[in-house]
Amino acid sequence: MVRLVEDMMSGDHPAEPVLVLANDATAGGLKKAAEMGVPTAVVDHRPFKGDRVAFEAALQAELEQVQPDIVCLAGFMRVLTEVFVAPWEGRMLNIHPSLLPKYKGLHTHARALEAGDAEHGCSVHLVTPALDDGPILGQARVPVVDGDTADDLAARVLVQEHKLYPAVLRRFASGDMTPIYL
Repeated sequence: MVRLVEDMMSGDHPAEPVLVLANDATAGGLKKAAEMGVPTAVVDHRPFKGDRVAFEAALQAELEQVQPDIVCLAGFMRVLTEVFVAPWEGRMLNIHPSLLPKYKGLHTHARALEAGDAEHGCSVHLVTPALDDGPILGQARVPVVDGDTADDLAARVLVQEHKLYPAVLRRFASGDMTPIYL
C-alpha cells in the first residue's frame, strides 16, 4: 500500500489516493498513509464474525463516501463475496504472491517450495468473484534458490511486489490493461 501511495503522490501519476481502508486498526499502512496526508478508515471484521454481508456493507459505505474510480487490495486477507465485488467489476485490483493461476489462496511460498518450483513470483489481477481468478495485469518472477525457506522466498517476492503493483496501477489508471511482466 505504501508503495502505491508514494507512486501516486509522485506528481506525474494518472491516479490519486483518496482513502486507505483497513480491516485491522493496527495495520502499519494506516499510520504511514495518515503521515502522507491520505485519509484513512478502519472497518474491523471481528465484530462482524459470521456476517460477511454486514462487514462488506460497512466496507462499501466507507468507499461510497470517497467514490474511488479504482480499488486496490493490498494485504487485505478477506475473501470478498460476489455482492461486494460486482459494483467494482473491472475497477478492483489485487496483488497475489504467486504466479497465477498457480497457488491461489494462502501459503503460496511454502506450496511453491513443496512443489519444487524453479521460480515463483507475484501477480496483479482484476478481482472477480472467484478467488484469485481475474485477468492478470502483471507478473514478476524470482528464482527459487536451494535452501530457501518460505520466509526467504516471501522476502524476494515482496521486493518485486513493490515494483510490480505501482507499475500496473499506473498503466491501468491510464486506461491500458496490457499486462506487465518483470
